[in-house]
Amino acid sequence: MTDSLFRHARACLAAAAPGDKIAATFAAADAFARDELDVDTDAPPPEPIRMPGRPARPALVHPRDLPRRGLGTPEGRAAFIHAIAHIEFNAIDLAWDAAYRFRGLPREYYADWVLIARDEARHFSLLRERLRALGFEYGDFDAHNGLWEMAEKTAHDGLARMALVPRVLEARGLDVTPGMIVKLRALGDDETAGILEVILREEVAHVAAGSRWFRWFCARAGVDPEPKFRALLAEYARAVLHGPFNLDARSAAGFSDAELDALRQLSSPHRVLR
Repeated sequence: MTDSLFRHARACLAAAAPGDKIAATFAAADAFARDELDVDTDAPPPEPIRMPGRPARPALVHPRDLPRRGLGTPEGRAAFIHAIAHIEFNAIDLAWDAAYRFRGLPREYYADWVLIARDEARHFSLLRERLRALGFEYGDFDAHNGLWEMAEKTAHDGLARMALVPRVLEARGLDVTPGMIVKLRALGDDETAGILEVILREEVAHVAAGSRWFRWFCARAGVDPEPKFRALLAEYARAVLHGPFNLDARSAAGFSDAELDALRQLSSPHRVLR
């Protein structure tokens, strides 16, 4: 007896409490791995995109309203970990929405995003436990909603979603995480640095999935991926492109030389990280 992947994906999106979302994600991913969830061709169409289930806290504010804190104080370090935890919490929903919203695709597409949802839930759990060890909880600091806002803008088009969410917003972690690991090690916070090393290693594979399915969508549409990527960057993402870029990690995640050039040319400052 099988159940619908889309029904479970929708339930994971709807779960509001972090513990409920994590538990639902692990259960659905395990069921999919056991071939207990079908990619149901008779499922009703996806609901219009809306805010997924979220806890009452953190409060969501404009990014410019988030205070800047250094890593040198316990509160500053906790705020940094909280910001990464919030990204990972959003990433759970982004992975499930990628699986839920876009229909009629190969089973391998859904397998990729179910596995990514599970990874993101594990990453969030690691960061939440680290926050608790420092005397804080997820929700103690304000956050922003930029990742989900891009999901809303790309709800109409799987090609645009693959180009802009994993390959632009989530790929930003490939650029900034190595430097944060160095700073945390210098401060003696090897535990947080170790968590970020796990996340960085696994996020390369997640961004690579975005690259793979972006090119699949382009092939299906009969469009050249490199100029298409440049056009989507210019239309949707110019304001969120910031160098330096980690060229080695991005190359490992499926970026071509032409795409890396597009990122450099459309961003400011025009710097790279090797």
